[in-house]
Amino acid sequence: MSVITLIGAGQMASALTFPLFENGHEVRLCASPLDDEIIERLRKDCYHPNLMRTLHRGIRLYRNSELSEAIRGADLIVCGVSSFGVEWFAQEVLPLLDENVPMISVTKGMLDHEDGTMETYPHYWQSKLPADSRLKLCAIGGPCTARDLADHDPSYVGFCGPDFETLREIRSLFSTDYYIISLTLDVTGLECAVALKNGYALGTALALGIRETLGDDGINHNNMKSALFQQSVREMSLLLEAVGGRAENIMFAAGDLDVTVSAGRSRTVGLMLGKGCSMEEISEALKGQTLEAVVIATRTARAVRALSQRGILNVSDFPLLMHVDALLNEGGKVNIPWKAFETELNGQ
Repeated sequence: MSVITLIGAGQMASALTFPLFENGHEVRLCASPLDDEIIERLRKDCYHPNLMRTLHRGIRLYRNSELSEAIRGADLIVCGVSSFGVEWFAQEVLPLLDENVPMISVTKGMLDHEDGTMETYPHYWQSKLPADSRLKLCAIGGPCTARDLADHDPSYVGFCGPDFETLREIRSLFSTDYYIISLTLDVTGLECAVALKNGYALGTALALGIRETLGDDGINHNNMKSALFQQSVREMSLLLEAVGGRAENIMFAAGDLDVTVSAGRSRTVGLMLGKGCSMEEISEALKGQTLEAVVIATRTARAVRALSQRGILNVSDFPLLMHVDALLNEGGKVNIPWKAFETELNGQ
């Protein structure tokens, strides 16, 4: 039996307690500064109000003020904060960690810099560690919604990190007949792939909102949604190549895009945009919810423009992303640039 501490009591970190606990480990769930109310509710009856599932009895629960106690003696640390907690994790948690104990993150997203460089969260955290630190930072990516995982729906994800020995050890802690895990050393590829899909989920979900505005005319408009999905995969492939990620990781981006368009906040934002709602109206309707997809889409568009100025990419190759950015940040109206999707493939 191993001791695993998950930091952040949001939906995904809490869902990960299911395979870990069922594999016989001691599972500790510790709140971030935003999660103490969730921990207090879980202490009453194990029901998670956001995940809307009952966690296993026997999981050890800690308030944020009990963080030091929660990580004491742990064999693995799991970072489960949202993208808005990345800096907090770097400042408040990383200095407390035993560098001989590996960490794996389920936080999806990335940072963009003025020159267009896109930095994954594991690389960002690594930059905050002492140069001689031996702490091994790993991450999880792929198509997996928290509620489906809690319900034991077969889920296929990727674990990335610095070496296969560490990744195999971590996989052995999580692996079940319903939680399937591939391994890769391509941290940039996997992390960028699954970050990008958040912004493109907005673009693909535009079709859902447009369909609602057209009414029930007997047409499902599946071609429209599939066209946006297809263009999303194309643009993500170009971005993955630009950041130096391996092309094989596009499968995680595509799978994650599909599941994100099927359910979740990114779908809702895209659907509402497709119906003609403004970002002000959407923000008000979803008040209190973390809209990570908006952040990722904005950062990605900004990075593409910077890379285009450097001659690394062409903005014209990203018409869907640019349209989504205009909707989010310029008050634009839905007018999907269909003809800009056309291209000529030389087959080389």
